[in-house]
This record gives sequence, structure tokens and C-alpha cells, in this order.
Amino acid sequence: MQSRRFFRSSAALLLLATFRTASAQDALAAADDGFTVAEIRLAGLQRISEGTVYNYLPVNIGDRLDRRRIAEAVRALYATEFFSDVQLRRDGNALVVELSERPSIEEFTIRGNKDIKTEDLLSSLRNVGLEAGKPFDRSVLDEVTRFMTDQYFSRGKYAVDVDTTVEEVPGNKVRIDIAIVEGARDRIQQISIVGNKAFDDERLLDQLELRTSNLLSWYRQDDRYARETLTGDLENLRSYYMDRGYADFSIDSTQVALTPEKDDIFLTVNLTEGERYSVGDVKLAGELIVPEAELAGLLLIRKGDVYSRALITRVTELIVERLGRDGYAFAKVDPVPQRDTDTRDISLTFLVEPGNRVYVRRISFAGTSAVNDEVLRREMRQLEGGYLSNTAVERSKERLQRLPYVESAEVQTTPVPGTPDLVDVEFTIKDGLPGQFTAGIGYSESQSLMLNGSMVHSNFLGTGQRVAVELNGGQYSKVYEISHTDPYLTADGVSRTLSLSYRDVTQLVSSSSDFSTETLTAGYELGYPITENQRIAFGTRWQRAQLATTASSSDQLLDWVTRNGESFEQDIDGTEIVGSQFDALDLTVSWSFDSRDRLLFPNRGAIHRLNLTYSLPVGDVEYYSTGYDYRQYFRLPVLDFVPFSFHVNVGYLAALGDTTAVPPYRNLFLGGPDSVRGFSESQIGPRDSLGNPYGGDFSVSGQLEAILPMPARFAASARASVFYDFGQLAYLGDTRFTDKGGFPVEYGFKKDGFRTSTGVAVQWLAPLGLFRFSYAIPLTRSSATVLNYGDETEGFQFSIGSAF
Repeated sequence: MQSRRFFRSSAALLLLATFRTASAQDALAAADDGFTVAEIRLAGLQRISEGTVYNYLPVNIGDRLDRRRIAEAVRALYATEFFSDVQLRRDGNALVVELSERPSIEEFTIRGNKDIKTEDLLSSLRNVGLEAGKPFDRSVLDEVTRFMTDQYFSRGKYAVDVDTTVEEVPGNKVRIDIAIVEGARDRIQQISIVGNKAFDDERLLDQLELRTSNLLSWYRQDDRYARETLTGDLENLRSYYMDRGYADFSIDSTQVALTPEKDDIFLTVNLTEGERYSVGDVKLAGELIVPEAELAGLLLIRKGDVYSRALITRVTELIVERLGRDGYAFAKVDPVPQRDTDTRDISLTFLVEPGNRVYVRRISFAGTSAVNDEVLRREMRQLEGGYLSNTAVERSKERLQRLPYVESAEVQTTPVPGTPDLVDVEFTIKDGLPGQFTAGIGYSESQSLMLNGSMVHSNFLGTGQRVAVELNGGQYSKVYEISHTDPYLTADGVSRTLSLSYRDVTQLVSSSSDFSTETLTAGYELGYPITENQRIAFGTRWQRAQLATTASSSDQLLDWVTRNGESFEQDIDGTEIVGSQFDALDLTVSWSFDSRDRLLFPNRGAIHRLNLTYSLPVGDVEYYSTGYDYRQYFRLPVLDFVPFSFHVNVGYLAALGDTTAVPPYRNLFLGGPDSVRGFSESQIGPRDSLGNPYGGDFSVSGQLEAILPMPARFAASARASVFYDFGQLAYLGDTRFTDKGGFPVEYGFKKDGFRTSTGVAVQWLAPLGLFRFSYAIPLTRSSATVLNYGDETEGFQFSIGSAF
């Protein structure tokens, strides 16, 4: 803007000379002696009102006007930027102000831009007054042209052409058109590093984001020069050397050379490595509020180690974090180096300044009105009135983010004015979907045609309580279920869940043999926190069940209903029905450990779930089941930008006492979008005598997924991944199976019995539920033969499940 100021000051000096009187003698007299203003007349105004001019003009009737007051008046009127010319002249004792208004901008258009969004350009132009309705200043337009050109230069487009056209239109207005020809981005043909001795060019070039043109440049765009990227690469080089002992390293210069055609770039980096240093003595000094032995354990760098700036920074962070845990939120740790050029050692003294211990005056929540204040406060591990602990604040934030109805939580600590040892803590909450609401007609792979209605609300009436109601009527099943969970039955975090359900399922799965299961179930469960991340739960579940099948059903189903519970036979419309009815009273125990950073779409942490169900002998059947579910989120050092997820699930069922086998509807099934993708739903594992899925009593399955980076605006509601699935379903009990030819066949656990697949998957959280889409290719499978049923495969699969 320097040229703009020069333009204005030059114009003001020039126009001061245009002060006129009726004659040259009058002008001199006015300049030397001045006069008293008896009247002020304005001339030349078109759009601007007289009141606006009088408001800015520092001269009133009755004022004595001399050279100094004239200069002030001219400067004041030019400073408004409304006028391109200002002239003052005397007519008797009247001051005549002749003004030429700047033209106003009628229309402003930008075209041809692709790299820079139009809205971003228009926003920048509005900040300097270039928009429709504002006065037009040619000098500002020239500066904007240079600025836009420089922006394209920083993106590596040196052939850019920014052409401005100003068209005058009636009414003292102009139309401005900016035509941009961006041109192709210059490609890097060569990167040269000069002065390196300790490390070869190849290793140093690997530290740079910029690359010469290669096979993947069309995708990575890493051969396109950008000034910001080069700045980051130079810092990468500096860090690489400084972390390997070269404390005197410096970058002397960088040259960016263009070919005459402005389409190729040659980069040269000149550096000086200096000598390599080791670490000398490492000491702690200052006010050691925390025991010195504890702080000494945080000194990751030792005498004799290679000097590393990264390690020094990490030690500093660890000490600050440790002090912050005890309330010293504004602690400072300065590493003071002492260099010995003879021995090439650098001794380090970490100077600790804890400052005042800081206490929390108030904790507040902003950004949400859907959650009651007490629901958020009970997740706090940082307390009002206590000293500020960065660990407690971070844990509080993490617990908020793990609530199913909170999409994200951000925290800000603000010092209380006038008190150096008090702060306010504010959590900014972004509400997530509190639940799912569905109703209508649908189709699923497991239930075929369905009429359904369901409601799951994880924050019922803002209380944080979960209420779920499901009413489904399908071709193969009818389900009526209601449950209620109070996560804070007591202030200590004891949870309670009540549930009641009725299920009338015609088949085990959509493709299984005819089998009707009618169950009425009531459950009660209490959960107790053990530690911050662990819970244990105890529950009981009463169930009344009636199982029925036809005489033409599979041998396995007929065998179960005739040998377990109270068997019965009926003839309904000429069809012979064979069935069994029984009562079961189950005791359940479960343990969980959850360290995930959020409930939906986490990026770090782990979750373990272990459960055991035992059916008491007071019922008509006796059995037990156990399961273990584990999921870990982690990152690999070589792929730090890609989170990974590893999931494994193990289940086992067994009958007890006189019960010959676990009820068939409790069998485990494998295959489909919820387990091993690429295989049709429930099609892995044992087949009954009719060739239909029967399920197993022992299963192992898992997934390894690489979570693909997503744009920030989609990260909270969608996730894409590349996966590898594996699984095996076996039957270890006494039930007998046969192949197609009627020969006995065993479905035991085998080392080579795993089914595997790989593919891509997308998850999308919507108000209707969690939509999951996948396309998988089976890698290992059991093929159908004359005697073997084989596995059924399915590439594309989808499902809609509950996310809460």
C-alpha cells in the first residue's frame, strides 16, 4: 500500500497549488493574510450529499482561513477517498469547494480463475474497498493486480496473466473486469543440494515433499512448485540435521530458476552442515516443584547421545505436561545449551519455571442446548475450585467426545483478569445425532420384506438416558422390543438397563430350514465402574421360548426339539408340527475396557469386551456362552497419516447337564457385512441335512482396516477404509452333520479352515442409522463339489445398523 499513500500525498500537494482566487493578486493576499469565511458553497456533487462533505470538511462559517487551514481541508477531503479532485477558491468572503467525485463501481467480475476460489478473491477485494457500490480507486486496483499475480507465483504458476479492464458507464460509474489466464503450473525438473557431505542426495531428497516429475506425480501433485511447500521442505532439512547432531547447520541460500518458456523449474539449495555434536552433561535447574527424581525420569536424552533438537523439544514438553498435571498450567521450561567446540559436546540445562499454581474458577459449556448441564458436568474429571490439571481437562474432553450424542468437544482455558492464579475452562460442544428414527417398508438380506418402525434416542429429553423401541413385522420375523438405560443411576456412575422383548422368528436366517422361534424375554442389568476406563456388569434374563418345526425339516432341528425342553406334536391343517417349549433363567457377567477417543469413528484407543452367560439349572435347558470382542486403533510410524484398526471376535457356546445342545436360535453365524465381507450372510460354516446354514458353537473372526483420510467436513459422519477380513465357524458339540451324499462330515476347527477376503468399505452415519457399504473379493473359500456344499460369495453388500 506504500504506492497508494505516495499517490495520495503527491496529489494533495499538487492540488494545494490549485487554490484559486478571482485573480493572482487575490490568491497571494488570501495565502498571506487569509480571510474570514462568511459562506461555504459546494460544487460538483452528484451522488454524495452536502451533509457528508460538511461532516468531513474542517472549516465552518466564521473561521479564519489561512494556508494551514487550507492544507487541512484538502487533506481531510482526500482522506475520505470519495473524490479524485479537490479545489478550493475564494469568491469574496465565500469559500467555494469544487469537487470531482470518484466513479462508483457498478459491477465487478472475475473470470478464468481455478486454483483460487472466486469467493476467496472477492472477500480479499472487499477488504480493500473493491466491490459494487464503492468508490473506484485505480491505484488500489493496480495493487490488487500485483497481489493476485504474486499469489499465483507462490503456487508455481509463473506464466499467469492478470488483465484488468475498466469500462466507464453513464452516471459516473465503472465496470471492472479481471480476466485471469492461469497457465500451467510449472513442474520441477531438478532439485540440487549443494554442500552436503554427511548424507547423500537421495537421503536428503527423501525428506522433501517437493519431488521431480515421477510416475505418481499426476496423483500426488508433488512435482508442482509452491513457495509454502519449499519453506516447509527447508525446515524439514534443518530438522533432519539438527536431530542428528549438526547443531551448526544452516541453509545459506535457495535459488529457483525458470526456463525461458516458464514451464520448468530448477531448485538449488545451498547448505552448510557444520560439525556433529554429542550431548554433554544434562541437568535440571530452577524451581523444582515436582520431585527432581521424577523429573529426571523424563530426561530422554543422556550424556553421550547424539545431539537431537527433537529429543530436547520432547523433554521440554514432558516436563511441562508433568507440571501441568499438578496445576502449574503456565510453566516454562527453557533448555539452555553450553557448547564446547573443542570436544564438540553440548551440555544442556533445563531451566524450570513453574510459575503460580492455577485454580479453576468456573467450568462452562457452550454450543449446545440439547443436553442438560448436569449430563455434561458428570463427565468432568476437572473440578471447579480444584487446581488446573491438563490431564484431567484432556480426560474430561475425551469423555465428552465419547458420548453418543456429542460430535466433538473443544476446550479453551482463559485466565481471569486481575488474578494470575485463576482460570475459566470452557468446553465448546458440537451436537451429534442423538438417535435414530425409522418407519416404513424395507428390504434386508436377512429378513426379506419388512414393515418396521423404531426409535433409539441416546439423550432422551436431554437427560443422557437411552430409550430404544423397535416394532418390526417381516416375512420371517416379528420383533417388539423396548429397553431403557440410565447411565448414572447413582452419582458414582452405576448404570441400569431394563429390557422387555417379544420375538416370533420363522427361520434362523433367511435361507435356513423351516423353524419357528417364539420368545418372550425380560432383562435387568447393573453396571459398575471399576476404573476410569473399566466397567463390570451383572444381569439376569428370564426367557420363555417355544420352538417349532415340521416333520420334513432338517435332522438337526428335529433332533433338538424332540430331545430338549417339553416336546410336543400338533397337526395344523394337515401339517405335522414338532416342537419344544421351555423356560430359561440366565445370569450374565460382562467386563469392558474402553480407551477410545470417541464413540463413533475413533482414531486411537482400544475396546475390550468379555461376557459370560450361564443358564441356571432351574430352567428346562442348561447351557453357557462366552465371548470376547477386541478392537484396537493404532498408527504405523511409516504411515502416520493413516489410522489402522484391528478387530477380533471370539465366541463359544456349550450345553450343560441333560441338554444335548444350545438352542439353535442362539447358534453363532458368520459371513456377511457384519463379519467376513464378500461371503453371503450366514453362509460360512455348518450346514444341516438340507444344506441350509445351521450355525456353529465356536467362531473366530476379525478385520484389519486402513482408514483412509477424509475431508474435515465429512470426518464426523463418514469413514472409508481398505480391509482384510478373516473368519472361521466351527461346531464342536455332539450334533451330527452330513454332506450332500448323506455321509458324516465334521465341522471342527481347522488351521486351514479360515475364510479371508479383501476390499473397500464406506460407513455413513445418517438419521436412519449407520449405513455400511462394502465391496469384497474372497481370497480363500470352500468351493462346492459333488459332496461339499461350499461357500456362497457376494461382492457388494450393505446393511443399516444402530450406531447408538
